[in-house]
Amino acid sequence: MSTSVTLRWYTKKLKLAHAFGISRSTRTHVENVFVEISCDGITGIGEASPNTRYNETPETAVAFLEKIEIPEDLNPADISSWINLLEQAGEGEYAAKVAAEMALWDWIGKKIDIPLYQLWNLNTDNSLNSSFTIGLDSIDVIKEKVREADDDGATILKVKLGSDHDKEIIEAIRLVSDTEIWVDANEGWKTLDQARDMVQFLGDKNVTMIEQPMPASEFELMKLLKPLSQIPLIADESFTGKQSLAELVEGFHGINIKLMKVGSLRKAHQIIDDAKSVGLKIMIGCMIETAIANTAGALLSLRADFADLDGWKLLSDRPFDGMKFGEGNRIVLNDLPGLGVTADTQ
Repeated sequence: MSTSVTLRWYTKKLKLAHAFGISRSTRTHVENVFVEISCDGITGIGEASPNTRYNETPETAVAFLEKIEIPEDLNPADISSWINLLEQAGEGEYAAKVAAEMALWDWIGKKIDIPLYQLWNLNTDNSLNSSFTIGLDSIDVIKEKVREADDDGATILKVKLGSDHDKEIIEAIRLVSDTEIWVDANEGWKTLDQARDMVQFLGDKNVTMIEQPMPASEFELMKLLKPLSQIPLIADESFTGKQSLAELVEGFHGINIKLMKVGSLRKAHQIIDDAKSVGLKIMIGCMIETAIANTAGALLSLRADFADLDGWKLLSDRPFDGMKFGEGNRIVLNDLPGLGVTADTQ
């Protein structure tokens, strides 16, 4: 085996199908970083979707990748050495790190010619239905997005809240759809009274999960909110992969594992093991990503309770094919080696 490993990357601006709003911002485009690792005539691919919430941008991701120095004797099949190399390249930049690790896993799967779900002994019969995200917008636009999602077969709507008219949004959705709803407040409910009021209101609206109701800085209030909620509360911004799971369980029923936050597929597997051991439910989420990173997340979702892997569906620019949605937005993985992602030639 040749040990000449090459690493390259490029950025690409991707257009969203609709303007995407959360409690902090609204976007019409994202700029992601794509990583390629090549050796022995095989190329593995990965993707970074940096988020300014965690002080990461495409520019900082590229700056990190530029610092990686690959030893001449690196065995590309040695994932531990590769992860150590990434860690030694600098602090933070978890999106860039997971993109590079993702590319190596994809290379390994392609090298031995098996899908990663087989390499990791995962069962595709455990595939979940993914939610479809409805961003903050005007009431009329939200209702139209819900109709489109229902027409497209969505069985779970993930509705962004954290505005000054959250109840009006849910009431409007219920006028046009009875589809199951997950809610993501993105830290938007600032007081315990507000959060408690919303939890009680949503309990009558077929809402089955609430993500990050309060700011990550208000964990003491989350510990008071948890026993008041019959709806599972899932930590997103409150969980980046470094927090104590034994402590988080005091304020949340589960955690949202996003690869761009935890920075490693291998670490994500360990987090799932650890979270289950303390009784936390597992959600696998995503940023706005193409099929590359969403497919990597889909592999992890085979071990999860909830899947929110619709980033690729939110894009009008879809340069890659990988995971698909079957009936009811059930996640469907293919049997191609590695991640199972190919360039979209259409």
